[in-house]
Amino acid sequence: MSSHSSTTWLPRSRRAPSEGRALLASLLASTPNPGLYLDSGLLIVSELVTNALLHGTPAGHLIYLALDLDPARLRIEVHDARRDREPVLRALTLDGEAGRGLHLVKSLSIRTGCSPRKHTGKIVWCEVAA
Repeated sequence: MSSHSSTTWLPRSRRAPSEGRALLASLLASTPNPGLYLDSGLLIVSELVTNALLHGTPAGHLIYLALDLDPARLRIEVHDARRDREPVLRALTLDGEAGRGLHLVKSLSIRTGCSPRKHTGKIVWCEVAA
């Protein structure tokens, strides 16, 4: 399998996670083994885009999603407009209804990170192994 990639600007709306999942599903459908990353990739895209929507994207801004797939890994990047709000891995509690998303992302990924964008905002990314 050669390298495949796809990018899009997502709206600052409740539609953003489903549009991100659709982009990933479309990218994976164009590869010889589309199921390899499907479940983990869909969950990760949902979590990272939702976090960008809720915590990183002020009114008037969009979310940028970049997907890159090669034979060894799937890389997912979510760009938002808030450099001052990096993702925080919260302590898990039995009764907590929020704060589990980044733990899921971390458990499904071989590498994760957050870095500033050139002019404004940040990039939250992860890589999933084949």
